[in-house]
Amino acid sequence: MSSLTFLQQKEKKETSERECKLSFRLAYIFSYNLFQFCGHTWILANTLARFLTFGKDALADTFYSVGFVMSLCQLLSILELFHIADGIEKARLLPRFVQVMEKNILLIMVIMLEEIQSKPVVCAQFFLWNILDLLRYPHELLCVMDKPSIAMLWIRYTLWIPLYILSVATEGVTIYQALPYFEPAAPNSSSLNSTLSTHIHLPFLLMVYLPVLALGASVSVWQLLKERQHHLEKWNKKKKKK
Repeated sequence: MSSLTFLQQKEKKETSERECKLSFRLAYIFSYNLFQFCGHTWILANTLARFLTFGKDALADTFYSVGFVMSLCQLLSILELFHIADGIEKARLLPRFVQVMEKNILLIMVIMLEEIQSKPVVCAQFFLWNILDLLRYPHELLCVMDKPSIAMLWIRYTLWIPLYILSVATEGVTIYQALPYFEPAAPNSSSLNSTLSTHIHLPFLLMVYLPVLALGASVSVWQLLKERQHHLEKWNKKKKKK
């Protein structure tokens, strides 16, 4: 009898620990998605407010006004790879890996090159990134709260895809416009860009990266289409059962 009681108490303790762990994971992923949603909302609101106030002149210093918050959000997005690998978030790892890495690589390039930070294409890139994330994180928040919405589901997996393709095209334009600033300068020049370009041929690496970017985006879109089909079919099955 005492042995049975001990087993019951042990089972209850293990169940309590699992529930506590699950609650912590849910609280963490909810806080993460909420932070990203608030961060991107602030960036978009700041960008729009500056554009409405200063017009086209606001495009030149968009990076200086929102670059830090954007960098923080994109850096933290690397955590999403661990979320998927650990099972906290249900998504395909490959497309998320491609999306996270391409954004961070481009952001590092923009930070390195002050000459392109004031270009309109950087402002357009930030705008598209924010729209994409503001279409995704509300859906993730609703899923964490177990209150999925068919409208948000459709937006997340249908409208998101063409905007992502447009974003990748803009990334390609940004890289192409950055190429002249990586060209080797005079031999006596002591600038960092000149040294990097001379020894590791950054313009060549960027030209090689462009088709890699296109290939990665194509694979990502293919995976996203499969993910979209899976989620919509799952939603339709739930609707039929009701």
